[in-house]
Amino acid sequence: MRPAEPEKITINLGHVDLGRIDLLVQEGFYSNRTDFIRTAIRNQLTAEQEQVSQSVTRNMLEMGLLDLSRADLEAAQARGETLDIRVVGLARIADDVSVDLALATIGSINVLGALQASRKVKAALKDRVT
Repeated sequence: MRPAEPEKITINLGHVDLGRIDLLVQEGFYSNRTDFIRTAIRNQLTAEQEQVSQSVTRNMLEMGLLDLSRADLEAAQARGETLDIRVVGLARIADDVSVDLALATIGSINVLGALQASRKVKAALKDRVT
């Protein structure tokens, strides 16, 4: 499995907000804009932790990293199971999983975060991603 890499996002900020961030960076409170934004996001997620936890429980989501290996999917196939993947974080399907195996074992994918899989597997499962 390849290591999980952070996702890049783009945000739009007004000039005044951006200037205020730059001022805090200039004054040494943060090392750069990214440091400020990461800290602000973490603080907000901490403040909303109870709501996130309730939603994860209510929606029966798995939190964190879900690695699906070829062996995992072959075992599900042998049991006649179809997986419904529901993750908050990162779902990673191993590079050696074939399109046929993925189609035979994955019924649906709901990932709030990121899905990593080969281009072929992602393309084959695109109609199962919600």
